[in-house]
Amino acid sequence: MPSASRTTTRFPVAVDAALTGAGWHPGRWDIKRAEQWADELRAHTSPGGHRHTVFPAAVEAWAEFGGLTVTAEDTEGQEVAPSGLTVDPLLGLHLARTLADLGRALDTQVCPLGAQTDGQAHLAIDAEGRVYAIDHTGDWYLGDTIDQALTTLVTGVRPVRLTP
Repeated sequence: MPSASRTTTRFPVAVDAALTGAGWHPGRWDIKRAEQWADELRAHTSPGGHRHTVFPAAVEAWAEFGGLTVTAEDTEGQEVAPSGLTVDPLLGLHLARTLADLGRALDTQVCPLGAQTDGQAHLAIDAEGRVYAIDHTGDWYLGDTIDQALTTLVTGVRPVRLTP
């Protein structure tokens, strides 16, 4: 009798493997942890008085992928080096002003999502579910959805630069 495959059709094979290796599975949903993160972000005020906004797209991404550290294989990416990531919005707790500024520039609200595991960029999600990376060189668009952003990072697709 053949064994059941754990591979989904939702993600490319490499992304599915990386997510599965990190502990993700279809139907994973930890809303309690996501709500705790939402409460911590809402309660935080920066020294300059800036506060985070929290919205359903962020909470849903945290509920499904929160707490995962996804490792990209040490292979060549499609266009750039693949990158791992950790989904933990508290890694961006100190970015309230930066994310508010990005949100104003994009005419949306932006909230922390996590960080690349190499520490080079913070990840953020907007109210529509679009995902961005913010690093010392600028702001980058990773995809229309968390699924696209995961694929961009894990497979080494070149992100789109938002700032010159």
